[in-house]
Amino acid sequence: MPYVTVKMLPGRSLEQKRALIEKVTDAVSETTNAPKENITVFIEEMDATHYGQAGVMHADKK
Repeated sequence: MPYVTVKMLPGRSLEQKRALIEKVTDAVSETTNAPKENITVFIEEMDATHYGQAGVMHADKK
């Protein structure tokens, strides 16, 4: 029973999220032979102030 978490910044439309869930489910099913009905995809939207890269908060990047 695969669980997949996708973390991304907010701003995608509902249609984009639906397409992402569908395509991630297809990819996981194809590569693991898991039935699609057993695959769960979580989308976590992250605030730009909640992480950084190379020592710089993402919100501070231009």
